[in-house]
Amino acid sequence: MSDAMQAPRPGPDDTNVPDERTKVHRAETKTRTPVEAKREGPTLDVVKNDERVKVFIRSANQQTGAIGYTEHGERHANTSADGARFILKSLGHDVRRCEIAAVAAYLHDMGNVVTREKHAQTGALVAKDILMDLGFPLEEVATMMGAIANHEEDEGGLPVSAVSAAVIIADKSDVHRSRVRNPKSTSFDIHDRVNYAVTASEIKVSRKEKLITLELAVDTEVSPIMEYFEIFLPRMMLSRRAAEFLHCNFALVINNTRLL
Repeated sequence: MSDAMQAPRPGPDDTNVPDERTKVHRAETKTRTPVEAKREGPTLDVVKNDERVKVFIRSANQQTGAIGYTEHGERHANTSADGARFILKSLGHDVRRCEIAAVAAYLHDMGNVVTREKHAQTGALVAKDILMDLGFPLEEVATMMGAIANHEEDEGGLPVSAVSAAVIIADKSDVHRSRVRNPKSTSFDIHDRVNYAVTASEIKVSRKEKLITLELAVDTEVSPIMEYFEIFLPRMMLSRRAAEFLHCNFALVINNTRLL
C-alpha cells in the first residue's frame, strides 16, 4: 500500500509555544480559557456531560470486558483525550483543533457499544448525530468522524488529518497495568501480561526536534520485552505513520532504551 499523501506543512510559527518535553496522563493539558472555549464552540466538557455519551461508553466498556478485552471505558477515553490534545498543543496547533482532537479521542472507542468488529467505523456513525445535536459545526464533525473511523490498525486505519494522527498516537500509547481487568494473574493471556507489565507510560513531544516519544517502564519479570513487540508492533508502526503525518519522527523507549 502506498503511503498516504501528507498534509501541507503548517505556515510560519507564530504561536510562541515553547518546546515541550512534558508528561501526559497526569493532568489535563489546558489550551484555552473557559471564555475562549464557549466563544469557539462546543467543548469536550459538553460531550462528557451528554447522557448518550456516558451510557454508550460505559456500555461499550462492559461489552468489551465480556469478551475478554482490557479496559475501554472512561479511563481510557480521558487518557486518550488528554494525550491527543497534548500532542497538538505541543506542536503549536491552534486551540480549536486541539479541542476537536480531544473530543474525537474521547469518543474513539464508543463504537464498541454496537460490536467490536469494525468498531471504529461504527463509532464514527454513532458519534455523528450526537456531535451535530450538540452544535458542532459540520466541518468539525466530519474531521472527528474521520479520526474516529481511522484509529484502528486492524481495520485499515490510517492518519487522514492532524486530528486523526493525534488520536492514533494517544490511543496506542495507553498501555498500562490499570487497564487489566482479569483479577487472576495465573490466567493472564499475552495482552493481560503485557499491559500489566507496564508500570508507567508517558508521551513526550519535542517541537524543536520534531520528535514524539512514547516512554514505557516495563517489569520484565511479568512480561519480556519481546511479548510487547509481538502484539503491539502494528500499533507502533501506525503511530510512526501518524507522527510522520505531523511532520515528526516517532520513538519508542522502554526502560530507558530506545527501540524504535
